Amino acid sequence: MQIQVNGDRREVAAGTILDLVSEMGLDPRKVAVERNLEIVPRSLHGETRLAEGDRIELVIFVGGG
Repeated sequence: MQIQVNGDRREVAAGTILDLVSEMGLDPRKVAVERNLEIVPRSLHGETRLAEGDRIELVIFVGGG
């Protein structure tokens, strides 16, 4: 399916937000997700289904000092 991730069109096989995060090789504990301008709580990443044309914004938290 075609979705937009951080402004770029992507073809993905993921069915849920958690699947997408995993497909992209990201640590799900360090990612905040917005789907179609709404923040998706981490507790719902595994059950929030992606749909054709979704606009996803991913923010990755990086620690350090």
